[in-house]
Amino acid sequence: MTVIPQEKIDALLARFETIESDLANAAKLDREEYALLSREHSELSPVIDVAREFLRVNDEVMELTVLAEDESSETEMRALAREEIVAMRERLPQLENSLKALLLPSDKADSRNVIVEIRAGTGGDEAALFAADLCRMYQRYAEHQGWKFSLLNLSETGLGGVKEAACEITGKGVFSRLKFESGVHRVQRVPVTESSGRIHTSAATVAVLPEAEEIDVDIDDRDLRIDVFRASGPGGQSVNTTDSAVRVTHLPTGLIVQQQDEKSQHKNRAKAMKVLRARLYDRMRTESQEKRAAFRKTQVGTGDRSERVRTYNFPQGRVSDHRINLTIHKLEQVLEGTALNEIVDALVAEDQASRLSELENNNAES
Repeated sequence: MTVIPQEKIDALLARFETIESDLANAAKLDREEYALLSREHSELSPVIDVAREFLRVNDEVMELTVLAEDESSETEMRALAREEIVAMRERLPQLENSLKALLLPSDKADSRNVIVEIRAGTGGDEAALFAADLCRMYQRYAEHQGWKFSLLNLSETGLGGVKEAACEITGKGVFSRLKFESGVHRVQRVPVTESSGRIHTSAATVAVLPEAEEIDVDIDDRDLRIDVFRASGPGGQSVNTTDSAVRVTHLPTGLIVQQQDEKSQHKNRAKAMKVLRARLYDRMRTESQEKRAAFRKTQVGTGDRSERVRTYNFPQGRVSDHRINLTIHKLEQVLEGTALNEIVDALVAEDQASRLSELENNNAES
């Protein structure tokens, strides 16, 4: 097991003490400095808690070892010390692994809010109904997590299905929990329109995009084409008598965002720009990650929207995540959002284990 260098822990503790000292003198800081230090303090706090516990247990092991080997001490005291040493040494690897996981380079987007885009794939009406199920699943999951869910755009079918939907989910650590949801989600069930009882397979795609700020993506107005038109509902019926719907085309990339949920053209344009900015930021992140990791593919997959990530099998009541070979027989609870965390936790743990293994292999080679 690779031991964490003492100097690295000491540097972390020193930095944390500096931040706390600066925050204690908040009157000397401007708003931006205070916000940055507060964020760093919040990010470091869980690391420092584990680091201090790791050092405390390590110090106790050394002190107890001295006592256990001291022949001038009472026999009973030495025996008790040896028992405590065994228990303490069992905790050390657990604490060290926790600390290593916390010290892994974090995805800078992990703390961001997200835009989730869901589109019906192969399967016609059944695929659209499944896309609607996924949209409700993420809404319920957000509620259980204490996050805020807002629908940005919704294109429905006449049967209650969803051709495509875009929603915004805001809260603490949203992207870190949802980023592995990107990909092709497959459903196996008997459609309500199927009279012979045959099981059909349909699919929907999910894209989880970290929300971008204006400072992240510079969009030149000259690169945009804005089209306005009259909004329409399922089946093409008119739902608006004014040209309030907006279609934004980013000419350099060909990306198109359409927004019609609001009655105000201004609000529709603002929402469309939010989605466009997130898509462009996601493209930039993906290109950067591909350059850095062209030589490897993590065990939990690339998160590419063309990759099949999960199957929801209704006849067997199971959900299977193909990237980590995980199957749970809690389909209804997953769709209700109450059991989705079991899958998310497993994906996050697998990602951490994979990155830890890679980090230790790199350290061993260097």
